[in-house]
Amino acid sequence: MVRWVKTPYAALAAMALLCVLAYWRALSLPFISDDYLQIRLARDFGPLSGWKALAADALYRCRATSLILTYWTERAFGLNPLAFNCSSLLLHILNTWLVFAFGAWRLIGWRASAAAACFFAVYHGHQEAVIWYAALPELLVFFFAAASFLLWILWLRSETSLRLYLASLAAFLLALLSKESAVVVPPLLVLVLLVERKSLRRFYRPLLPFAALSIVYFALSFAARQHHLHYNDGTFSLHAPFYWIEFRSIVRLLWVWGFVSLAALAAWRASQWLPLLKIAAAWILCTLLPYCFLTYMPFVPSRHTYLASAGLSFLVAAAFLTFAGRFRARPALVCSLAALIIIPHCAYLWTRKQRQFLERAAPTELLIDHARFTRGPIRLRCFPYHISIAQSALDTRLGPGYQVELVKQHASLDLCLLRP
Repeated sequence: MVRWVKTPYAALAAMALLCVLAYWRALSLPFISDDYLQIRLARDFGPLSGWKALAADALYRCRATSLILTYWTERAFGLNPLAFNCSSLLLHILNTWLVFAFGAWRLIGWRASAAAACFFAVYHGHQEAVIWYAALPELLVFFFAAASFLLWILWLRSETSLRLYLASLAAFLLALLSKESAVVVPPLLVLVLLVERKSLRRFYRPLLPFAALSIVYFALSFAARQHHLHYNDGTFSLHAPFYWIEFRSIVRLLWVWGFVSLAALAAWRASQWLPLLKIAAAWILCTLLPYCFLTYMPFVPSRHTYLASAGLSFLVAAAFLTFAGRFRARPALVCSLAALIIIPHCAYLWTRKQRQFLERAAPTELLIDHARFTRGPIRLRCFPYHISIAQSALDTRLGPGYQVELVKQHASLDLCLLRP
């Protein structure tokens, strides 16, 4: 680990290699359900001519960065699933490097950030954000939110660099244009001030633009709630039992490695990591909270834990470094523990999750194949996705003209596909 601090390029290369090791099989996956809706929306909103309509859409203007990136990915590489999957993996690598960059904060340090980044690279708990292209907003909100957080820390060192401050503010604005969960950034900036024992009264002015942007951002969304999809389709509610969802989500996030790490740190009385553990705990609490108002699941789905899993990574890093310090004279044992952490995560992604995502992609792939080679109407029974997914898949892959009609509502959808 010390060598990595002295050779950061080798550390960055190793972290990128771990990301590829974990997700190389997922690169071969076809588009999956909502991916087609993402591409269709990107065609509408991604070009410069569509930005006015995008700004007027209360839901999708909060995902503007992902729609624009999707649009240019298709322009550059066409409808090649490999290109889209590689772009998600590249973002995951960049986010892993940002976790490593947190080592610039003296309360974290480079040793802890290097270990945390390695765990973050292979951790399977947030796999949906990396594998499912439609979850691209999760990767982008992490990138811009983490960049804003890191730039704020660097600005605090001197308090005179206007460029760093403006860069942090700009990154926060891009985070808001990536996903609603970006509103956690101002509380995280306050966390930095509290941990650094800075006076909030002294720094309230630099915080005001961040707070103002968050308030205006939420106000615009709430004002459009009558037409906002997620306020009306049962996805989101301000009356959701967020406290219970938060508790269950934290338990799920910490299982298994988080609880093992906490137990090890308590057994070894590793009090030197207490400041880092407080930061990790606050990070997890804050970053999970926006998702706890979702109503379609009793806990936060895996793709929405991507931002929070950075906090888990620092918790695991503290336990791993404590173990490595206690068994410094037995490097083989330390390497064995590292392998014990990395291999199960990768194997799980290569096997079970790969099969699950192939199964999720199968309905739209079968639909497209039948539409391409079958003449006349096609009756689909128990289609597992919304009718808009079927329509988007056909429009994206085969062109406009196909019409999907809802025959009846059953346990799943019964559809009739009419050829052009």
